[in-house]
Order: sequence, then C-alpha cells, then structure tokens
Amino acid sequence: MSAASTSTKPETKIQLEGKVIAITGANRGIGLGIAECCLDNGAARVYSIDIADDPGDDFAAVATSYPDRLFAVRADVTKEASVTEAVDRIVGEAGALHGMVVNAGRTKHKAALDFTEEEVLGLFGVNLFGAFYCARVAARTFIKLNIKGSIVFTASMASYRPNKRVPSAPYGASKAGVRNMTHTLAMEWASHNIRVNSVSPGLVDTAMTYWVPRQPDWEKQLEYYGGMPRLAEVRELGGAYVYLLSDAASYTTSIDIPVNGVIGIC
Repeated sequence: MSAASTSTKPETKIQLEGKVIAITGANRGIGLGIAECCLDNGAARVYSIDIADDPGDDFAAVATSYPDRLFAVRADVTKEASVTEAVDRIVGEAGALHGMVVNAGRTKHKAALDFTEEEVLGLFGVNLFGAFYCARVAARTFIKLNIKGSIVFTASMASYRPNKRVPSAPYGASKAGVRNMTHTLAMEWASHNIRVNSVSPGLVDTAMTYWVPRQPDWEKQLEYYGGMPRLAEVRELGGAYVYLLSDAASYTTSIDIPVNGVIGIC
C-alpha cells in the first residue's frame, strides 16, 4: 500500500481516481457532460441512471472514448424501488459507490395560470421527489458500505430568481426545493460522513435551450445583464461537480455553487 493511500493528511488534488460515480439523467445533455468530466478526472467507472432504454448515439460516442468505464442502467427516478435496484446493480458490478450526482430533471415554461395539475405533478415528481429518492438511496448505500460518500444535486439559477423571459413557477419552485433539501440532508447525514451539495447552472447549451440565442433581442439581453456573451458548454459545468465529488472537498458540505457566467436567468 502506498504512502499516499495511508496518509491521514487532507487530499489537495481535485481528482476522482478510483471512484465509482452514478449520475441520474446522464444519457445526454448536462448529465453526459458531467460524466465526461468525471472520466477525464480519473473516475474508475461512471454509470448513467436514466429512464431511456437506449442511451443514444451521444452516449455511445463518449463510451467509445472511455472503454469499459461508462455504463448505462435503466431506472425511473420517481420510483425509489427502481433507483434502489439500479444502485444495487452498480454496487454488484463495481464493488462500491463513492458519489451520486442527482441530475435528472424536467422543464416546462409557460404562465402559472396555464399549467395543468398533471404538468405540475410531473415537474415536481422528477425534479424534487425523484431527487429526494435518489439521494436517500445513495445515502443508505454509503452507510451500508461504510463509505464517505458525496451527493451533488443539480439545482438551477431559476431557484434564485424568476425567468422573466419564459417563466415557470413550478420548475423554479422544484429547484428551490432541491437547494433547501441540500442543506437539510447535509445536516442530517454529516454524522455518517456523507457530504451533500448542489450546483446551480445558468443558461447551458443543450437540447432544452436551443431557442435562447435565437431570440431576436438576445444580443440586447446580453448587454443588459452584463454576463459572458454566450451560453455555457455542458462540460464547463463539470469542474464544480468534480470538486464536490472529490476528496479535496472533504470539509465542503451544504453549499450551492452557481455556474452562471454572471448572466443567471434572463
């Protein structure tokens, strides 16, 4: 055993060497970008927990670049038993679980008076209730395996303030719930050496935000808000997640890291 592995000194390098990471909703978009960053920073295995039967071409391309290190497991995050089954499978294959990124989410933008009850329940079911179930499954697994695990939620800048251009009260509320839950779970699980944090992305270039830079007054919006004059690339979010998942963040818990290029929500 190396001196580094037996040292009691805090880790100072931000890396994920040897770690097994699960990421919900990582077949594409932000989740897949996080997965790439984890793999780039030494993660032994990364698992996407997603409801899709086929992870898709983008996922396959990344998996090809990291042979035998990126895998997909099907589960419905709104069903705790389904998530438990997926995590048990991961532990059975990989032998451990060191970090869980609770990233799966849904969005829908329209006026509050126009939302149907079904739409509201759908947003909260995935974004908030599903996030709680995933975190609880991860925590139980960490405790069972006696692992000092890390849970990182994907919140949103919409949890801080409304989106004036395309409002979504249920979406913003569900993500605000995630940020609040981060603090409570961090408090409850600190005695188990489980850290709980969140990341709040701003505007990110994904299939869900293709319309943003196509707005006729987009350039004027950028001038008004004074932020970086572009959307973020998904991999630009990864550094925050990698830090929070790493042992370099061993005393970091109950925080949210906004990654918003100053723009936040327009």
